[in-house]
Amino acid sequence: MRHDHLITSKQLSRGDIETVLDYAAEIDADPSAVADRHTDTLLGLLFFEPSTRTKMSFETAMKRLGGDVVDMGSVDSSSVKKGETLADTVRVIEGYADGLVLRHPKQGAATMASEFVDVPLVNAGDGAGHHPTQTMLDLYTIRENAGLDDLTIGIMGDLKYGRTVHSLAYALTNFDAQQHFISPESLQLPREVVYDLHQQQDGTGIKEHDSLEEVLPSLDVLYVTRIQRERFPDENEYQKVAGEYQIDAETLEAASDDLTVMHPLPRVDEIAPEIDETHHAAYFEQAHNGVPVRMALLDLLLSDDRGIRGETDE
Repeated sequence: MRHDHLITSKQLSRGDIETVLDYAAEIDADPSAVADRHTDTLLGLLFFEPSTRTKMSFETAMKRLGGDVVDMGSVDSSSVKKGETLADTVRVIEGYADGLVLRHPKQGAATMASEFVDVPLVNAGDGAGHHPTQTMLDLYTIRENAGLDDLTIGIMGDLKYGRTVHSLAYALTNFDAQQHFISPESLQLPREVVYDLHQQQDGTGIKEHDSLEEVLPSLDVLYVTRIQRERFPDENEYQKVAGEYQIDAETLEAASDDLTVMHPLPRVDEIAPEIDETHHAAYFEQAHNGVPVRMALLDLLLSDDRGIRGETDE
């Protein structure tokens, strides 16, 4: 299976995922082996929303592959401010670059944009929709710390608006994983996502909770997310749930000694800084993993002799 664009983790099979993760591990072990894979290749960065980790790791990944980036810059300094449509923007920048990375506040924007370009396009987050490259580095981190099969994972926080959650949940259905979703009722997974997950796992690996305490002792991984304040249509609704789900050292006294705590970052107050120095914390490792994983993805998408093509699943 070969993909010209990477829009959602739903398009990836287990074989596809393992192809990327295995290649990322090779790169992580010896980055110099791919240092000149993409000399003279330019990657176009189109970020319509703020970003630190995703944008910088894509830029780092492209440069460590021997290429470079062209950056649209802020929306306020671009022709978008003059009323240029997304379709026109991507068609213009396609002429300057060999591949595009797009982040946009509107769900579905990456799918639409991909219909107007012939170069590979990567979705770096589309509103409350999907964030497939974050998912790949999440899976890489989980595999390194706990393994992807016979896995029990708790995903806690803003499950309604958190695109990292949606992408990760879909991807984990390719593995033997029990997924526990922990959130207040108002921030539960969208019902259409729950339906899709039940269809893919026959309902056996998906459970929803409003409390962490009841499932914490059984977890191999706890994936914590922040409340997505910028996605709330009403500030009052945000204030009702802000700070409701937080973990500190006392919380983790009931956890397994082998528990891995992850977070896509940025965090606000959902993980106390005291957790940073414990052996449970893996979120900075998780962020660092963005570089080898995105190097692997970019090389596979931009190379004529390679592709995200895994072994056929049984």
